[in-house]
Amino acid sequence: MHSVLTTPQWLKSSYSTGQGACVEIAPNFTPTLPLRDSKDPNGPALVFPVASFSAFVSALKADSLTTI
Repeated sequence: MHSVLTTPQWLKSSYSTGQGACVEIAPNFTPTLPLRDSKDPNGPALVFPVASFSAFVSALKADSLTTI
């Protein structure tokens, strides 16, 4: 299934500051999760399967990512 990003509801991280170095997500496009750079709202969005992105965030929180 492909989602069309015509009316995303972008949300900014609660950890973001006023400095503009923020990631925004559009959670209303399940089963995918679009992400974008808040400094470039008209730029491209990276789109990940929700399950894959959740696994990535869990690995970050657990500090279980290995280095290459």
